[in-house]
Parts: sequence; C-alpha cells; structure tokens
Amino acid sequence: QPQLAESGGGSVQPGGSLTLSCELSIFKYTSDETYSMAWFRQSPGKEREGVASIDSFGSTTYGASVQGRFTISRDNTKNTLYLQINSLQTEDTARYICAMDLFPRLPDPFDSQAYAYWGQGTQVTVSS
Repeated sequence: QPQLAESGGGSVQPGGSLTLSCELSIFKYTSDETYSMAWFRQSPGKEREGVASIDSFGSTTYGASVQGRFTISRDNTKNTLYLQINSLQTEDTARYICAMDLFPRLPDPFDSQAYAYWGQGTQVTVSS
C-alpha cells in the first residue's frame, strides 16, 4: 500500500509563504507517471476542502480560494508532491493533507472519495 508523509507546515503571519511536501512510497509496478495527487485541507468544524490537484499528465486544478496564491507540483524522480503557498491568509489555517490515487486522471479531482491513499497531514497556522 502506498504511504504518504507530509511535511513543511508551520505557523506564519499573514502574507507569509510556506512550501509543503508530500513524500510518496509506491510499489515498484506503480509508475510515477500514472497516478493522481492532491492537497486537501481541513479545519475543525469545517468540511474537507480540495486545495490543489495534479494528475499524471501534469494538469492542475486549484480551488477558487487559493487560485493565484498556491502552486502544486510534483517531482517524479523523488516521488514527492509539493505545494508552494504564497500570500497566506488567516483563512488558510488548516491541516493540509496529501492524497493519492492510482488512477492517472480523476473526473473530479476534489472528490475526496476518489482518493484511495491519504497522509496524516501537516498543520498550517496563519495568525497575526
């Protein structure tokens, strides 16, 4: 079973930046070119929200609230997913969770039920 491990969270002031990483361990028969990955976030009392996704072709999708500020990317040689976060706002405070599925492309990349594998998350706290 693939394992995902996030890192890079922290506490920052509004306007600050963070880079989150998600290291993925996969089976040898799973190509790093044929899976989809995404970042979700969740805060207490709120629904899990899709933040950014990237499929096996490199196509990306962003949530409206983060578009223009967040950038998702993947380094297939390192089996690592990244989320570059700029211009952080207090509303961005949440636990950021990495998700992965073996499908190369998902009809709805922000459908959490579509992802088979999840990390534990890394906390991002934005406060002044």
